[in-house]
Amino acid sequence: MQTKGHSRNFIYTDWILIETQFDPDQLHSKETVFTIGNGYLGTKGSFEEGYPHALPATFIHGVYDDVPVVYTELANCPDWLPLVVIVNGDRFRLDQGEILRYDRQLDLRYGLLSRYLRWRSPSGNTIDIHFERFASFADQHVLAQRCHLTPVDFDGLIEVQGGINGYPENQGFNHWEGLDQGKTDQGIWLQRRTRHSRIEIGMGATMKILGTEASLQVSTAPGYPTLTTTYLAKSKQTVTVEKIVTLFTSRDTETPVSAATEKLAHLPDYATLLKANEQAWDEAWQQSDILIEGDSTAAFAVRYNLFQLLIAGSRHDDKVSIPAKTLSGFGYRGHIFWDTEIFMLPFFLFTQPAIARNLLSYRWHTLPGARRKAAHYGYKGAMFAWESADTGDEVTPRWGLNSDFYGEDVRIWCRDREIHINADIPYAAWNYWQTTGDDEWMQQCGAEIILDAAIFWGSRVEFNSERQQYEIRGVIGVDEYHEFVHNNAFTNRMAQWHLQRAIAVYDWLAHKFPERATELEQKLKLTPQERSHWQDIIAKILFLHDPLTEQIEQFEGFFQLEDINLADYQGRDHSMQAILSIEKTNKCQVIKQPDILMLLYLMRESADFPYNQKALQANWDYYAPRTDITYGSSLGPAVHAILASDLGKSAEAYEVFMQALMVDLEDNRGNTSDGIHGATAGGVWQAVIFGFGGIQLTENGPVANFHLPDGWTRLKFKLHWRGKWHDFDLRKGQVTSLRSEFKIQNSKFKINDPYK
Repeated sequence: MQTKGHSRNFIYTDWILIETQFDPDQLHSKETVFTIGNGYLGTKGSFEEGYPHALPATFIHGVYDDVPVVYTELANCPDWLPLVVIVNGDRFRLDQGEILRYDRQLDLRYGLLSRYLRWRSPSGNTIDIHFERFASFADQHVLAQRCHLTPVDFDGLIEVQGGINGYPENQGFNHWEGLDQGKTDQGIWLQRRTRHSRIEIGMGATMKILGTEASLQVSTAPGYPTLTTTYLAKSKQTVTVEKIVTLFTSRDTETPVSAATEKLAHLPDYATLLKANEQAWDEAWQQSDILIEGDSTAAFAVRYNLFQLLIAGSRHDDKVSIPAKTLSGFGYRGHIFWDTEIFMLPFFLFTQPAIARNLLSYRWHTLPGARRKAAHYGYKGAMFAWESADTGDEVTPRWGLNSDFYGEDVRIWCRDREIHINADIPYAAWNYWQTTGDDEWMQQCGAEIILDAAIFWGSRVEFNSERQQYEIRGVIGVDEYHEFVHNNAFTNRMAQWHLQRAIAVYDWLAHKFPERATELEQKLKLTPQERSHWQDIIAKILFLHDPLTEQIEQFEGFFQLEDINLADYQGRDHSMQAILSIEKTNKCQVIKQPDILMLLYLMRESADFPYNQKALQANWDYYAPRTDITYGSSLGPAVHAILASDLGKSAEAYEVFMQALMVDLEDNRGNTSDGIHGATAGGVWQAVIFGFGGIQLTENGPVANFHLPDGWTRLKFKLHWRGKWHDFDLRKGQVTSLRSEFKIQNSKFKINDPYK
């Protein structure tokens, strides 16, 4: 069944996003929205023919380069999109001539981006143009374009130029130096190298003309090799141009150009490549799709968010991770945050576990960088970077530019103080192990992550002899509106949880893999004294929790700060920090994103933590009204949706869920041009599965205690848990079906339907 939904910008079907009007004012946000990719690279939705002030970009996992002194960033790679059409001397472009029809579509099912146009040239010639492109999901080194050209009311000359632009920019900086270029029997090739990291790229391109007699000419203008064809067009006669590009870097092979030209020489035609791409996507969706009935907008938008995760997760490289803005924009310079482990990783963990393994292995490969950071700050063990790139060294900028040209730059303290990431990564590693039972990965990689990061906590805590308790002072919690606090409950509790699991892993390793245990003891200088120190910290770490009310204080002194009623600021379109100033917000009980509530969510499976209805209600009642949920952080709404759902606040849960769901499709934070909100996309999946689906993980497997939003009549998905697939088909008002693809021994699944 094909349903349709509408927003102010788009039409949605079950699988296809349709834009029916071109708005130059939304050029950059739509470039992000129409991003395609294949887990190896992402290409923004810029036009083949170009447009004034456009920012075409292709980002490849792991291809970082330095801007001298200042930072490192993902390098915008040579642009494979250029496909120029010249009609009787008039170059096709949307800022000239007349657009008689415009229709752009992103087919999520197959990662296919299409554009249908009827254009009247300045000279009065009308032509139908249909562009199509995909990044092959079957072969990550293959990119393909197709263009159908049909004159409507003229005969004449049409010229098509298909090239590679070797001069890409990262907002004013070109990371690439030219090495060489040339032609082969198949077409053209380009060789470039990053200026500082010395990563080489090799690209090949070929072009084929169907429907007319035409020859190809090769132009090798420096840095811009191009294939050109000119033919005599006839009215109503369609000619098709196919362009196929291959791409390798020196991260993949020692000879990228040879690899690219060799692959080009043996590729099948466009139609065959497209079919292979479709089959690969079918397999991915078979595992990852979520079916929603009764809400066509949510049905499409959930798939859109999952699509953005699928095209960002590396399937073949365990030395890279997903940046906060995925591979879709310049925001945060392609750096990796806790967003990946806490927000994005669960989607992969339960639907694409091999990708989850790769994402976590990245953290193992970058342990040397985390150790260098710990040593720099005078601590032991591994201290994970708040923002990480290729090596794991800290790449968070020290300063942010003030929006006021004459104002002072803003010091960014996250690199120094936001240390909860040191428990967030082990939390993700532990959950991967518990969910997959992958002992081989845990003994090889996970244990070292968990143990070395635990050593850091042992050196970071301070013992308060008056209180006879351990403290963690001078931190930033999840709520980044407060930049220097003591005993942040999230940080302290996550550190305690981490140390508990570190001991469990240590014991397991000693029992199951004694040689590896000995190896890590020697490498990490793990001693019995260290282990007993961890046990002491676990028993005595300060946690500001009132057992009578179940209320948790976000950090020491939070309840004494000036209170603010956010309802008094209705109608605003800025964050509270922007309205009050950084200094004032630091002194008020206003929260950027869920902190205590985030802790309750992450600890919901912990037997030794107060995740019960009373604790959840008490802390929701206090913290939710003080959270800047709409204009604070995009990480907040999905978490609020899950907890509101748990509390039976269905309408409120759905409202904040839609904020998260539409963050990029409707650009409701005004920054989609910077790239996709990857953490929000992951949060959307969690809100659907753990919030509305009510999934709880038991020893016998996942169980659904669901509460669907009003209007949702059906929710269908599958989860991979300990080697088995579990299918959930949740429907209002009728018996729920649940089946596993494997015979499950000793398992009893109960589905509690509140609507029965």
